[in-house]
Order: sequence, then structure tokens, then C-alpha cells
Amino acid sequence: MILIGIQQACDLVHGVWERTGGQDGYISIEEEASIAFDIEAAVARGRELRDLVDRPNVMIKVPGTDAGVQAFRRLTREGISVNVTLLFARTRYEAVTEAYIAGLEERHAAGEDLSAVASVASFFVSRIDSKVDAQLPGDSPLRGRTALANAQLAYAEVFLPAFTSDRWRAMAAAGANLQRPLWASTGVKDPAYPNTLYIDQLVGAGTVATVPDDTLEAYRDHGIAAPTLHAAAPHARAHLDELAAAGVDLDAVTHELEAEGVERFAKAYDDMISSIAGKRERVITA
Repeated sequence: MILIGIQQACDLVHGVWERTGGQDGYISIEEEASIAFDIEAAVARGRELRDLVDRPNVMIKVPGTDAGVQAFRRLTREGISVNVTLLFARTRYEAVTEAYIAGLEERHAAGEDLSAVASVASFFVSRIDSKVDAQLPGDSPLRGRTALANAQLAYAEVFLPAFTSDRWRAMAAAGANLQRPLWASTGVKDPAYPNTLYIDQLVGAGTVATVPDDTLEAYRDHGIAAPTLHAAAPHARAHLDELAAAGVDLDAVTHELEAEGVERFAKAYDDMISSIAGKRERVITA
């Protein structure tokens, strides 16, 4: 049932995929969180899901653990499109961009096509503020700013250098598709913050976002439709320096969020399977 739903979704947006030359119109299907730390299992499952869905606009969703990044490189080398998810740390994101370019280089060296391989790197935003704010005084001016600063520097210090490098230019010339940062977890958790906060401040060339329905409606009503990422880096760096001076260890926060994210994915997957099994049983016994 899940597989059929993914295939139908891929078919629904296939026209978008065709019109944009494979730039947009993808549907993701995620690997089980239970294999997030097993390279061989993640590679094997990625192949299996690609073959089962059997659509050119499917992305296999692989958690961005250390093992997941290594699996991602191998899947890219094999020509499988991947959504690398659960990214919180800029160091991990840097490893992801390296894995993508290296996988494409290996594929290109073997004389294989690059144009059908696509990828996004799903960088989670608001959860960072939830963690960091809990470590700050209620009246701290640093509250509600860390998630944006982290994402803004991911764009300025990881994405832009990686995808303007000579290595990338060579792959692009050979037909490779840009791996875009995807801003995830963009709904505001704290009602004291503007409800379009994580959309307005993360607008930049080459990016894409997933947005909850209520956040999307708010953005349509009063969002800022202007590029905001390019000039943000100096302020973002200053904020993270102040945060460190205040005693908050952002590396520890992102490490904790990655572990919690895998657990959340596992629970959500198990709950989904349980729900489907329950509905199936009710249909059979009706």
C-alpha cells in the first residue's frame, strides 16, 4: 500500500519533473531508521526501494548519519537519487556535499551518465532553536536566532563554496545536477516568534523548502519574497560567537538532535506500519 502510494505520487508530479528537466517534481521514500547506522544495509535498501518504486522521479531518503553519508556516496555512484535527511550540523552537511561530488566524480570516471542523478540535502531548522532556547535565560537576546544562523552559515560556508568549486564546475559541465539544500522543520515552535521566521530569512538561489500548511498560508499572506541569504553570513557568525561565549555548545546540540531524529523517524515509521496493518485487518474482517 505504501509503495503504491509513492508510485501514484511520483506519477502525479511527473509532468513537473519533465517540464523542469529533472530539477523538480520528486517524491521521497525513506529507508527504515533501523538501518541508519549500517552502511551495507542502507545501500542495499536504497537499491531495493529504487527498483520497487521504479520511477525516475523518486528520491531515496537516507538519514545523514556518518554511515548514511557513506551510503549516500555509494548510491550516488550507482546513479540513485537521494534525499539526505536529518541534517543539523554544518560539519555533517560539508561531508554530504563532499560525498555527492565524489560519487559523481567516480561515476563520471567510469563513463556513466550524470544527468539522471539528483539530490537534496535536508537541513533541519526550528528544532535547533527549541534545544538552544531551553539553555538560555528567558530574556536573552540570543533566543530564536540560532537555527537561522546555523542554516545561513550552512549556505554561505558550505553550499556556496562546494558548488562554485572547480571540482563542481567540472561535474556540472559533464551534466551533473546541483544538490540543493532543502530547509526542513520550518514551522515555528514558539508562538512568540513570527510565523514565517524560518521561511523569510532563508530565501536564496538554489534552495528549496518544505513548509507546513499553516506556515505556507501565513507566508502567502505576509511573507517576504526577497533573497535574504546572501547578506546574512556576517551576522550569523557573530551570533554563533556570542552563543559560544554564553556557554552553549552547538556541536553537542546538533549531535543530540541527530540521535533524537533517528529515534523519531523509527517511531513514526513503526506507527505508520501499525496503522496500515490495523486498517487492513478491519477491511479483511468487515
